[in-house]
Amino acid sequence: MADNNSAFDSMEYDKKIMQVIPYYEELYKNTVDLVKAHGQQNISWLDVGCGIGKMADVAFSAIDIKRFTFVDSSENMINIAKERFADTRTEFNICSIMDISYEEEFDVVTAILVNHFFHKKQKIDVLKKYYSALKHNGIYIAFENFMPYTDDGKHLGLEKWKAYQLHQRRGIKECQQHINRFGVDYFPITITEHLEILNLAGFDVAEIFWISNMQVGVYGIKY
Repeated sequence: MADNNSAFDSMEYDKKIMQVIPYYEELYKNTVDLVKAHGQQNISWLDVGCGIGKMADVAFSAIDIKRFTFVDSSENMINIAKERFADTRTEFNICSIMDISYEEEFDVVTAILVNHFFHKKQKIDVLKKYYSALKHNGIYIAFENFMPYTDDGKHLGLEKWKAYQLHQRRGIKECQQHINRFGVDYFPITITEHLEILNLAGFDVAEIFWISNMQVGVYGIKY
């Protein structure tokens, strides 16, 4: 599906993210594994904050998909995704998450490292949109940075995260700038709060299925 230019863009984009997020590839593998375990076939899938299509890359190689919808607020990201996934099963939507208005159209909704840019109340509003987009028995899956329960936990977690980035050969200034964004440019909540807001948004099932460093994987099921 990908031409040489878009493939290069994909590799460069993923390489930069992998310098920042530990086990980045595992986020997508675990998402696909969970969708498989949920047992649905011929899936309609909505990926919010799709970027250049990493989720689609992994999903199409492993799952029977009849429809895959890419949503991102960046026109550039969507244009790259279009080049990479020119397929009759794909569709593309340039819009803010707040403007999503799908109603009971999808078996799966994913948001990988997207929602932490919203404050807690906004997160609930966003989750309600995801809930509305899902069909009966649909599953919502997300990965987010999370807030530790104590100041010590936060300090140690951020120091460990900075050490990871340094090991990935990012500059010390660049690493510290990234760490300084925590709670300032994006707004993590605790793992307990992640489950609470899934319930508040209407999900009948709210669970944690993956934790590593300062990232957590959560899912909700709509009955």
